[in-house]
This record gives sequence, C-alpha cells and structure tokens, in this order.
Amino acid sequence: MPVSLFRLAAACLALAGCATASSRPAPIAANSGMVSAADPRAAEAGAEMLRAGGSAADAALATLLALTVVEPQSSGIGGGGFLVYDDGDGTPATYDGRETAPMAATGTWFFRDGKPMAIGEAIPGGKSVGVPGNVRLMADAHRDQGRLPWARLFAPAIRLAREGFAITPRLHRALGRERETGALSADGRALFYGPNGEPLPVGTVVRNRALAAFLERLASQGPDAFYVGPNAQAIVATVNGSPRNPSRMTAGDLAAYDAKPRPPVCGVYRAHKICGMGPPSSGATTVFAILKQIERFDLRALGPASPTSWHLIAESMRLAFADRDRYLADGDFVPVPVAGLIDPGYLASRSALIAPDRTLAAVSAGTPAGAPRVTAGVTADVPGTSHFVAVDRWGEVASLTSTIESVFGSGLMVNGYYLNNELTDFSIVPVKDGIPVANQVEPGKRPRSSMSPTIVYGPDHKVRLAVGAAGGPTIIAQVARAIVAVVDWDLTAQQALALPVIFAPGDTLFVERGTAHEAMIPALRALGHSKIDFREPGSFKANAIEWTGGRWVGAADPRSEGAAVGE
Repeated sequence: MPVSLFRLAAACLALAGCATASSRPAPIAANSGMVSAADPRAAEAGAEMLRAGGSAADAALATLLALTVVEPQSSGIGGGGFLVYDDGDGTPATYDGRETAPMAATGTWFFRDGKPMAIGEAIPGGKSVGVPGNVRLMADAHRDQGRLPWARLFAPAIRLAREGFAITPRLHRALGRERETGALSADGRALFYGPNGEPLPVGTVVRNRALAAFLERLASQGPDAFYVGPNAQAIVATVNGSPRNPSRMTAGDLAAYDAKPRPPVCGVYRAHKICGMGPPSSGATTVFAILKQIERFDLRALGPASPTSWHLIAESMRLAFADRDRYLADGDFVPVPVAGLIDPGYLASRSALIAPDRTLAAVSAGTPAGAPRVTAGVTADVPGTSHFVAVDRWGEVASLTSTIESVFGSGLMVNGYYLNNELTDFSIVPVKDGIPVANQVEPGKRPRSSMSPTIVYGPDHKVRLAVGAAGGPTIIAQVARAIVAVVDWDLTAQQALALPVIFAPGDTLFVERGTAHEAMIPALRALGHSKIDFREPGSFKANAIEWTGGRWVGAADPRSEGAAVGE
C-alpha cells in the first residue's frame, strides 16, 4: 500500500535547539522501499518506480528527472551530479557525472582585459557552462543497476511538465532573488515571470511544454539524444551566442563527454564505515577528515547542547577545509593525495592541533603523503543543488547529489531546462605566488565540487544511513553534522537534519541565524572564535534515509520543502 506524502517532523531538541519552529507529522517509515527528496512531487516520482518493481537506481533517476521540472533553480539534466550506490554487498560503486570544461578553456578562461573577473560577473551567461553530465550518469547507473526500461523513468517528469506543477514558496523566493539569472533567457521569463517582470505567484500552475517534448525524445531515443543532434546543437548555439560571457563550446565537447566510475573513498569512524565520492568531489575526504580529527574527543559525553562540541567540530572543519582548498581537484589532471588525506596517522597529527579549551590562531594545509606542489585558489561560495536518497525492496541504496551550481545556474535555458554555471567552481586565477592552483581551469577538466553523497555502514557492516545536502561548501558541514548526530549522539536522522549548522571553512565561524547556536556565541568567543558571522536557514537543505528498528525511516530538512515517500 503506498504511503501518503507527508512532511517530516522537525524534531526540535530541547537542549540543542532546532532549525525551525514548523510542525510536521511523524517521519515516514517503510519495511520496503523509500525515497527522500527536496520536493514531495519528485519523491513521489521515485516512489512510483519502486512500486513498479524498480531498483533504488531507477527511483533516484526518476527523482532527478522530476526535480528538473519542479525544482529548476537547483538541479536537473542541465547540470551534473555524483551517485554513491550500494547494491547490497557493502562496497559502494560511485558514478562521476560532473561537468567538464570545453576544450577551448584555459587558465585565463574567466579573465577580461587581462584581469580576473569578479565571481558575480563570471556566473551569468555562456562561459560558466560546463558540458552537462547528469544524463550520461543516468545512463551508466541505469545500465549497471536499473530494473525498469529507460523510458519508464521519464513518465512522472513528462507528466509534471506537460500537465503542470504549482510554483512553491521556495521557487517563488528564488525567482524573486535571482531575477537576472532566472530570467536571462526569454524562455525562462515566459515560464516563470509575468508581463510586469515579477515572479508568478505561489500556487501558479506552470506547464513546461518544451521540456515535456524534449524528455519524450530523450526517453524514446536514449541518452545520445542529449549529447548529439539538435539538443547538443542548441546548447552550443545558446552558450556561444549568449549576450553575456559567450563561450567557445563545440558539438565535439558534448559528443565526447563520458561519466566515469570512480573508486569510493571510505574510512572508519567509531566502528562505522563512512563512504563517499572521491575527486573531483572534495566531499568524502573532507567529511571524513572532520570526523576522524574529532574521534579522540568524547562527543557523546559532551552532547549536542555543549558549545565545546561545536567548537571541536568547527576547529576540525577549519583544518579539513585548509587541506581541501589546497589539494582537491580533478584527479585526472592533478595528483590528489587521497590516501594521504584520509590516512589515520596523518589525521591523528592534525587532530593533535585541536584543543577543547582554545582556538587555533590560524590554520594552514598539512603535508599528507603524496602531496603535490600546488596551492589553494579562490572559488565561489554559492548555494544551490539538490540531494535525494532512495532504497528499494532488495535493500539497494542510492545517495545522489545533483546540481546546476548557482540558483538557476547560468540563467540560460535550452529545451525547457536551465544550463549550469559549474565552471565557476574552478579557481578563476590559475597561479598564486608562482605556484599552480590545483583547481585551475583546464580543457576537459572537471571543477572541484563540495557535493557529498554519503553512505554510512554500521558495525554490522550494513547500511545504517544514507545522507547528503545542498548549499555549496556548507554541504560538507551539513553531512558531517548529521553523521556526528546519529553516531555520537544517538539522534534519529530527522533530528540530525533539524540540528542547527555551524560552518567554519577558515578563520570565520558561521552560525545559523535564529537557532540555539546564537545563544552559544558568548561561549564560542570565550573559546577564541573572534570572527563570528551568520548564515540564513534557507541556505541549508539535506535529505536522508536511515535503517533503524528493523525498517527504513526517511528524513528531510525542516528548512526545506522536502519529503519522504514510502513504496
């Protein structure tokens, strides 16, 4: 019997505080399959696949397609993603669908008149668009893990695009904030804005007929319909003919694109195996470093209401991000020292720098085994992205993060979907102080990503938690927080996602505004955190499914419009 669509409970904690005061029904639980996504219509699309006998991969891919329709500001087929997939053997496969730079791109791709562009100047238009990878990722995952026909995965998304979907409050806010990018293409203006230039009201039913027609072609003709032929030609014409920052992408760039299988990055934290996505993702190495560096501290005894707990997490985060910023990039172009970065001995030496009663005056990257001579560059810090999780009746688990980068990506639309601005995830400056930047632009290269789809295995070697998040580099902080909350503090996944977020990528510690963490600021200052700023709750968004009490239980961030749907 299908489980109805429910909003998940916020699970406010009396001591630690909660991210929102909204009230939601109890979390959804199921003995068979389940999907958790940032939009209930997309979660329902995935659950429809499960009811039809589909695998977790089928459900996740149908969810991705539906999000292209109903959450166009965050992800979709115009972007890329990472999939971590467990088929029941305890060793996940990982799929890299990250976008690539055109072969014409060089280290000075984002220079104008010999000077680097400001990030806000570089995002809109054609030059920021990477070759989209999600459709090839879908094809590879479906080939390896799918049970339903390819065309069946498209049915819910086609239905939503053709019959219409209502504008939600979150989409409406995005349209209001991002008028320039959201309406950069005439197609986007026609779909989402009225004649007065204002976003259409919440509840307005939008019919994206161009997207419905293209999805029908993609369903019937297969993934090559995206990368060769009219759609590929339309992408090239759109990005190269953009009035803002025209690109030099070619049809060959699209035809040559391949998603790549990558080895998972796994490590053990408190008898739990944590597995995620390797380079070009910076997620798995950085999440694991944050966890391993605090493993020697008794976080269980401290608890989630202790400022010391969050101080230790923040200090570990600062150290992990210093390594991330210097070393993480596309491993096909740069020798990323993955083994060194997750080596327990190395992380123990980094942990020794952390003290429970004081703050490091400054942090810098360490020297893990295999470290190349590279340096950190400056990259953008923009929200966006969508994460979703699916499990099926056979116990297979998909944890997939998809993105078009900024809100509405580049602002350019082709066949009813937005194109990404993923190339601004590269460092705009290729060399710093005479040392090459690892994450510089290069032809055919994939930009570094913060996306962190993660699967956590319990001491029994079975999947305990699948989790991921959206929100630029804060993704890493959100995922690490969730794992600590579940493993150290025995919270449910729903309670974990409701916890406030602390984000410390450098010398500034960001606390989530309007939460109990604000009350911790005096204590954090006393510990030495002199630079404290705020992040708004709307910049965070996470989804998870956990195995607990002999069943799957879904979780969705109470800050979002997300939901879990059972088979």
